[in-house]
Amino acid sequence: MLGLAKRVGARFLLTSTSEVYGDPLQHPQKETYWGNVNPIGERSCYDEGKRTAETLAMDYHRGAGVEAIRKQPMTVYGDGQQTRSFQYVSDLVDGLVALMEGEHIRPFNLGNPGEFSMLELSEVVKETIDPTATIEFKPNTADDPHMRKPDISKAKELLNWEPKISLREGLPLMVGDFWKRILNEDEGKDA
Repeated sequence: MLGLAKRVGARFLLTSTSEVYGDPLQHPQKETYWGNVNPIGERSCYDEGKRTAETLAMDYHRGAGVEAIRKQPMTVYGDGQQTRSFQYVSDLVDGLVALMEGEHIRPFNLGNPGEFSMLELSEVVKETIDPTATIEFKPNTADDPHMRKPDISKAKELLNWEPKISLREGLPLMVGDFWKRILNEDEGKDA
């Protein structure tokens, strides 16, 4: 529904629930309260589903996009030293299949442990996608974690899984897919 609202330029109303706060440590709860939640508890499907819906709606509102593909400057928040790990979708699918074919129930980290700063990512984009791409620095966002890197030792040991596609290999594949989607979206506007 968010995708449809974006395509047709419609406003989107999401109704949520106080369950997003879990078992609150703050009373009464303000909209800025993050909550005290158990993401794998007995009530979690409902709670986390609503939290996810709120997150998706805010991400669409913020307009997270594909700046480098549309020839707009890449945005780097803060000093760009915060790290993230990026994974190509087929590696995730392989991990999910391995998980579903097994008998394991608890959470598994199915990420790529390759860790890149946001500045390193922008340089890889320039090297592999668009050497003319520019970077626009903006103030860091609230709640931006400094480091992200999954420990996949459990998945390696119990699922015999680890990612195979590096960031440098995956970026051009992703961009090719995005180009197809953008062209299809633009063609649909003329229809």
